[in-house]
Amino acid sequence: MAPNTYTIVSLWFLLTAPVIIWDATYCFFRPRSMLGGDLHWIWKPYELYQEVDYVYGVRSYESGDGFTNAQSFLNVVETGLNLLYLYLAHVTKLPSASVVGFASVVMTLSKTVLYWLQEYYCGGCSVGHNDFQTLFVYWIIPNGLWLVVPTYIIYALGKDIAASMNVAASVEKKASGKAQ
Repeated sequence: MAPNTYTIVSLWFLLTAPVIIWDATYCFFRPRSMLGGDLHWIWKPYELYQEVDYVYGVRSYESGDGFTNAQSFLNVVETGLNLLYLYLAHVTKLPSASVVGFASVVMTLSKTVLYWLQEYYCGGCSVGHNDFQTLFVYWIIPNGLWLVVPTYIIYALGKDIAASMNVAASVEKKASGKAQ
């Protein structure tokens, strides 16, 4: 039985892969990727973003804050799982694709919630210096997407996994009833 596939799930996993890799490489190549670095031209938009979100900025890098690269490392793992989902769902059509996709998107949502909670509990230590419009346009909207879309994907894939488990339980129950 082939897994259900959803256009939004497949597009999200496919289109976010290069974005996540670009973001992770920015983090891993700091300070060379930062403003003034010899590779900064590859990550030119981060010139603004490193001032909006200090997690990506000089202060975080110079203080040795490991959160940025730790979350980037997990982003790479998550992206590998997203691509594995696409392969399993669309090429091999294995039913277990939904479990892989579900696991990776739970990682996405969990890391994003952690990122937001970190800002909440530290009193906006990395983004609280922004005026509301800057914060809304450059931090809330883009990071909010990483809350909304993964939540939908968790719902869609979770529903499929639960349905498959219910079918399996029903088959098992019928088989055990016939065996008696």
